[in-house]
Amino acid sequence: MPQIPLHYVDLRTFCYATEDEKRVEEALRTFLPDREGDDADEPFPIERAESEGHYGDRILVLSARVENADDVRHVLSRLADLESFDELMDELDERVTENTELFLRLDKQAAFEGDVRLGDGITFRGKVEAYPAKKEKAVANAEEVLERLREQTHD
Repeated sequence: MPQIPLHYVDLRTFCYATEDEKRVEEALRTFLPDREGDDADEPFPIERAESEGHYGDRILVLSARVENADDVRHVLSRLADLESFDELMDELDERVTENTELFLRLDKQAAFEGDVRLGDGITFRGKVEAYPAKKEKAVANAEEVLERLREQTHD
């Protein structure tokens, strides 16, 4: 595939005080690419920010921005494995904003187990290329790339 019509993908999840940070990171890494070349020994960078819950409990925010086209392709290829891919495609118009952003919520527990499902726990936000920057064009671009990836991964 020569072009991926996404500028970047942001992935974010919360690690609550009752959760194991390593397991939450592992769930997030289900969607992140492995590093190659000179960076092969370093895992894809994940930013950490501490926050505090309503009752003073610690909340760790884990996030990663994927900008390289091959890396974005990897993240999207994981979406092609969604059990509810058809549901995603049916709801695409509702999941793309007027600012040409594609939003998904992914199941954190399923991701820890290596599965890809819509659910709660991991937020996916992708900035879809659209010229002109209109929602309709962004929906069409997102639909096209997801369908192509689905075909490639299930051939």
